[in-house]
Amino acid sequence: MTRFQELSREFSAYFNQKHFPDQPASLYDAASYMLEDGGKRVRPVLCLLGNELFEPIREDSWKIATALELFHNFTLIHDDIMDKAPLRRGKPTTHAKYNESTALLAGDVMLVKAYEYLNETDPIYSRALIRLFNETGREVCEGQQLDMDYEKKAFISLERYMQMIELKTAVLLAGSLQMGAIVAGAGETDQQHIYDFGKNLGLAFQVQDDWLDSFGNPSTFGKLKGGDILANKKTFLLLYALENGRAVEKKVILELMQSSEPEKVNRMIEIFLNSGVDLAAQMAKRAYMEKALSHLESISVPDQKKEPLRELSEYLLEREI
Repeated sequence: MTRFQELSREFSAYFNQKHFPDQPASLYDAASYMLEDGGKRVRPVLCLLGNELFEPIREDSWKIATALELFHNFTLIHDDIMDKAPLRRGKPTTHAKYNESTALLAGDVMLVKAYEYLNETDPIYSRALIRLFNETGREVCEGQQLDMDYEKKAFISLERYMQMIELKTAVLLAGSLQMGAIVAGAGETDQQHIYDFGKNLGLAFQVQDDWLDSFGNPSTFGKLKGGDILANKKTFLLLYALENGRAVEKKVILELMQSSEPEKVNRMIEIFLNSGVDLAAQMAKRAYMEKALSHLESISVPDQKKEPLRELSEYLLEREI
């Protein structure tokens, strides 16, 4: 078992507590419902690993990790409403089970509770934590808005897509690691390195996620093969093909995006292969991962203390699920 898996189990046990009062039950039942099946707990565990990289985990890091998990679930509730998603983690979304107004308030109260946990931390670093938390939260909102804006556009550049992913996904991973480092008393240079490690790790993860949609094993990936293609979702693969494919391939891609033919997924994947998208995605993923590991190597702690983060990187790089 990796250190990430160990801490994930420990955090799940720690997080499995009562976060909200009983009344009004219509509000707090909805908030608790979202937290019942919390997924992988990646962000809070990264915070713990960010602390442990420099020193034994402090009690405050568990509070910060809890705040991060509440914030992440707050964003998911709002994302589900914006996407009109009926399911999350295999069960009805909060707004589908209750209603949109209650779901919005449930998300809001999660955010308030997250700040309560942050305010319980040592004043020596609580101000720095809240400043980073606020900056990260603002960037996540910017990324979500860009994602919605880009849905309305026929085409965006691959560079803009990765900038959006950095804001929507990567900065929260990076900020989680840095918050753990802040608690550990890491210097500014080391904090920047661990932040950049997390940011590039997040970008590699997203490219891999995009690749798995077309080329992963549906039975282990847990999603319908070509789901992004069916939804005409802008991904690394699609945008790379539109930027670098031949004119005839671009024409077919645009036609397929307007089509609902049964062979849409298979035809698009064939174009991805012919235009070198498969290889390009793998190369991009490795480039981001190498950049992440370079920042990890630059952190001034003994090499063996970096092993848990290396293990996590290798898992994300090689995963097929």
